[in-house]
Parts: sequence; C-alpha cells; structure tokens
Amino acid sequence: MNSESKLSQKANSSFTMDDFAKALENHDYQFQKGQVVYGKVFQLDPDGAYVDIGGKSSAYIPRDEASLRAVNDLAAVLPLHEELEFIIIREQDAEGQVTLSRRQLEINHIWEKLAQMKENSQPVDVKVTGVNKGGVTVDVQSLRGFIPRSHLTERDNLEALKGHTLTAGFLEVDRNNKKLVLSQRLVTRSSNFNQLEIGQLVEGKITGIKPFGVFVDLNGLSALLHIKQVSQKFIESLEKVFQPGQTIKAIVIDLDQGKGRVAISTRALENFPGEVLENFEEVMASAEARAHRAANKMSEGV
Repeated sequence: MNSESKLSQKANSSFTMDDFAKALENHDYQFQKGQVVYGKVFQLDPDGAYVDIGGKSSAYIPRDEASLRAVNDLAAVLPLHEELEFIIIREQDAEGQVTLSRRQLEINHIWEKLAQMKENSQPVDVKVTGVNKGGVTVDVQSLRGFIPRSHLTERDNLEALKGHTLTAGFLEVDRNNKKLVLSQRLVTRSSNFNQLEIGQLVEGKITGIKPFGVFVDLNGLSALLHIKQVSQKFIESLEKVFQPGQTIKAIVIDLDQGKGRVAISTRALENFPGEVLENFEEVMASAEARAHRAANKMSEGV
C-alpha cells in the first residue's frame, strides 16, 4: 500500500470516528427503556410536562401517561419541582429526549400487589364490566380481569351481574401476558371449607357417581363419599344405591384444604353393617342423633 493510500485511509477513518462521536454525543446511555428513574417536573404544557431526570436533555411525560386515572388537572398529579418516580417507556429520540410514564409505573405496582395477593390466597373485590359466552370481564383495581362462567356462583343470568361487585380469588396472575383470571367459587369454597370440621354432620346433593365413590356438593364445595365409607357392608354398585341430585347426610372424616379435599362417611352413621343399604331413609331421618353418637366414639378413640 503506498503512502497516499495510507493517508487517504487514515483520513477516512478519522472522519468516520469523528462523525460517529458527534452522532452519539447527545446520547445518554444511563437511560434505558423499562428503567425506573427519579426526576422533578419543571414545566407543564397542555399535552404533558418536561422533567429533569439528570440527563443531558430534559425528559417528557405525555398527559395520558401522567396517571392511570383520567387527568383533569395536570399540576395536581405532576406538581412542579417535587421529586417523583417515573418509568422510561421510550428511549432517546434524535434530540436525546426520553419519554416517561407514571401510569405504567402504577400498573406495574398493581400487578406486583395482585401477584402477592394470589400467593397469600387473599380475595379481591372486582366490578363486572362486561359479559360474553365464556364468562364475565371485571375491573380489578383498574386492570382488566376475567371470571369464567364455571367459576361464577350465578351462571345462568350473566347479564344481571353487570355493574355488580363480586368477591373473587385468583386463578392466574400473568403479568407478561397481561392475563388475569379469577374465580368467585374459589372464595365460596374457601369460606365453606373454613366452616367444616372433622366429626361434623353435613348435608349435600349428589353431583356424580363413579365406581370408586360418590361426589357430593356441600354449598359449592365438592366432597367425596368413598365406596368403602358408604356402609360397613360390601357394595357391588353405587349406582344401585344412589341417584344424581339425591340429598344425603354424612359425617366429615377428613379435611385437606391444601388439596381442596373433603372426605365424608355415611358408614359412621350405621347401627349395624348394611343399614344404609337396607334402610336409607331411617338413617337419614335420625342422622343428627347418630352423628352425635359417632362423634363421641371418635373422641373416645382419641
């Protein structure tokens, strides 16, 4: 390579680096999208406000990013010269200005709070805002949530729920996919579960019959009457003993709230093996006295 080419390359290289340096001169690398920063509003205009966040250029927050709620008075939510917390939602433009949001920050805090509530199994009050064939949409502390029809206590007339406030538990809190699924029945089941105790006599309706046992609805809580807990006598087929929709009384013999399981027994109500099979109506009619006697036996056994 001759000396002229070297000089030309050096000149071009020098020019390119200088040009690159000038292009980046106003870029402040300490500010990235998604970063939480502190700053002070120093100027308001009808569409937003200018904020000093310590960069080479001022930052800007549009009016619709000032708060999660509708803003009538910008100065009320963005007071001048007061240090506030913001999140960067758009990185620097050609003038080196970043775009901020307080609204997105509030949304992030709500997601964090709801995730904590789910972890602690805390219920939340929600307002029904819409209805579709799958369930209802709800307002959850300004976020949009959904309760499937199968998780509502009122499933037949969903339109009647619009505008009403329901208490629900969390099924899914997925911040990344903005998915918030709740259950009204979850809260009902939890409340009913807390009212149960071993040895207690309960009454419910049969909702399903399987070869291994019978499922009974106890005010929204599903209990299992295992085939071995029906009678002290061997049973060949439960379908010959019970029918769906039939009301029965039984004693609670096991509770597992973590797994949502309730085990019940009619066997404990029998005076002799097979009495439930031979004289079901009599056993049900005198269930209270039988349950009291069974509870005494259980306590004596302990």
